[in-house]
Amino acid sequence: MPADVLVLRALGLGDPLAAVPALRALRRADVGRIVLAGPAGPGDLIRRRGVVDDVVPAVGLERLDVRAAPIAVNLHGRGPQSHRLLLGGGHGEVVAFASREARVDGPPWRQDEAERERWCRLVSWRWDVEASPDDVRLAHVEKRGGTVVIHPGAASGARRWPIERWAEVVRSLGPRPILVTGATEERELALRLAALAGLPESSVLAGRTSLDELAGHVAGAGLVLSGDTGIAHVAYAFATPSVTLFGPTPPQWWGPPATGPHLALWHGVEPGDPHGDEPDPALLKIGVDEVLEAARDAQA
Repeated sequence: MPADVLVLRALGLGDPLAAVPALRALRRADVGRIVLAGPAGPGDLIRRRGVVDDVVPAVGLERLDVRAAPIAVNLHGRGPQSHRLLLGGGHGEVVAFASREARVDGPPWRQDEAERERWCRLVSWRWDVEASPDDVRLAHVEKRGGTVVIHPGAASGARRWPIERWAEVVRSLGPRPILVTGATEERELALRLAALAGLPESSVLAGRTSLDELAGHVAGAGLVLSGDTGIAHVAYAFATPSVTLFGPTPPQWWGPPATGPHLALWHGVEPGDPHGDEPDPALLKIGVDEVLEAARDAQA
């Protein structure tokens, strides 16, 4: 009987979705039950679509409350901290990138590599199975509405396009339904966008939706406009036309799949600090007219 596999990916919303291609490759490797140690919301989103079999809630590198598995796969990071977390769990085998500090053998880590390709490479190295980094879709949507979902927030200021520019985009989109999304802590930002753009407060969903509800809005929308953050990966998962604004991190690392109606905007020369407090200079080079043109192209 195939052995069960524990997969560590205890990061934010976009991270488990970016791991879907590697997880699907694991499924093709016939490894038995796949248990994801990661955030409960995104984990359940992909579990209900058969990507994994179970989810153990985990955040960051906190101690995992899970029984030892015959095989543990590190899709979390390069180590050594994440490697050591799995090595201390009593698992039969730890599959990870090579780390001298953690005394783990594996393929070499490549810094300049697309996120989805990186984890596909790790799985293919261990199991010799086909793994496509573009295999991100969670569902096929037959019919879409005309709603535009705009997500102005991001985890750091470096990835937040100025709210005044978002407001100008909204005003230029014309009379069509607009929804402004965000986390609870981003509601004030979303409300400010609505006020600047002349949108009713009822259009602001930030802090008012579960992840399932948010996914439903994205899946049925005609367009998603956002910075480089989790909701962009939700758009990729449901093949919703999207435009993603990149700043400190190049789209070559975290950008959309080649399949699907997605456009990435970036004017950087080299990567910046994704954790900075101020908008990255490359992000500020993206103009309102460019976003509006990309929005038209994404829906063409």
